[in-house]
Amino acid sequence: MYGDTYLPPQPGLIRIGTRRSRLAVAQSTQVAEHVARETGRDVALVTVTTKGDISRAPLAELGGTGVFVSALREALADGRCDLAVHSYKDLPTGPCEGIVVGAVPERVDPRDALCARDGLSLQKLPAGSRVGTGSPRRTAQLLAARPDLEVVDLRGNVDTRLAFVGDTLDAVVLAAAGLERAGSTAHITERFALSAMPTAPGQGALAVEARGADAAAGSAITAALRALEHPASRLTATAERSVLATLEAGCAAPIGATASVDGDTLRLHAAVYRTDGAEKLEVELSAPLSVAAYAIGTEVADELGRRVAEALLSLGAAELTDLRAARVA
Repeated sequence: MYGDTYLPPQPGLIRIGTRRSRLAVAQSTQVAEHVARETGRDVALVTVTTKGDISRAPLAELGGTGVFVSALREALADGRCDLAVHSYKDLPTGPCEGIVVGAVPERVDPRDALCARDGLSLQKLPAGSRVGTGSPRRTAQLLAARPDLEVVDLRGNVDTRLAFVGDTLDAVVLAAAGLERAGSTAHITERFALSAMPTAPGQGALAVEARGADAAAGSAITAALRALEHPASRLTATAERSVLATLEAGCAAPIGATASVDGDTLRLHAAVYRTDGAEKLEVELSAPLSVAAYAIGTEVADELGRRVAEALLSLGAAELTDLRAARVA
């Protein structure tokens, strides 16, 4: 593809696939540095252009955030890279033949952040203010909190979106994690509480994918994945994504979920919104964690996510919003 880089396999070299955006390169560089430090291997980035990077159409029209994933998976499957780094919230919830999530590094701030002109908070924005976001979930949450706002569909990388603030927009909403990894936290004027605005399942977490055979081979790839893995981060992301999978909804659906590990307890709160923000359904449940579940297993997290999703469905989630219409293909 245009602009992609290629490195042939070399003894002692681990090649990490990444999207070309500044944010993707920044977070992949952090992964690469960690792998190099922990394994002593040479590590190089391989950049791959995805459909989501070159199209300016709304994500819902493109098929959701999965459009950022397929090209990287193709590069991994055909041997152009050894590992691939994704924002976990971008991954479709279904399995991918021959590829596994080999590691979930330690998660960073999962909250959404407001970047507004003049240092304003959400409540202090004047009536009629124009706020940009490309997320139906964020749109619903913004309108639920401030129905007097004009929410504008917005695409582009972090820098592109921030450039609209103070020009054609009064504010934008972005993931705090992305702003942190891009070194742009100075633009944040408010971080939204997860209790009030649960975010996209897996937000703030990375997923490092590998070919299944390599992940189980006891090789340098296995050592790299072990060095990257953070069990609590995998548990929370798994619980949140299990909600999405059970609802049979995609990453673009107006669904928020946030999980946390509190000692020996895994807690999960999820909400489904009507797209205009006028109604929402919420469920919060918890499950005990054994030492084994915390260290190696995700069954508890999967089951908790299913229970929360089933509770949402029993309350009428499918009638509140068209989950399947937003589903990632």
